[in-house]
Amino acid sequence: MPEIARFFGIVIRMYVEAGAVHHQPHFHAYYQEAAAVYGVAPIQLLGGTLPLRQQRMVEVWAALHRKELLRNWELLQGGRLPGRIIPLR
Repeated sequence: MPEIARFFGIVIRMYVEAGAVHHQPHFHAYYQEAAAVYGVAPIQLLGGTLPLRQQRMVEVWAALHRKELLRNWELLQGGRLPGRIIPLR
């Protein structure tokens, strides 16, 4: 599961699950024991939960890097690994 960013204890990953149909670009965010899935266009919570502070940080980061997230999604769909994206600082 390729990690594309890590900031303030939050890990962002993007991958294609074998055998699953994914029509919407999305990424996974993990913080401690919490996990959530976010759509990229638009940036929205699709499932799971994160603490509110971490949820807001993920949403801000994703909005800042939407083009890079979409590019990574295209790479994955083409069978290539996604690139790293600058974390929040």
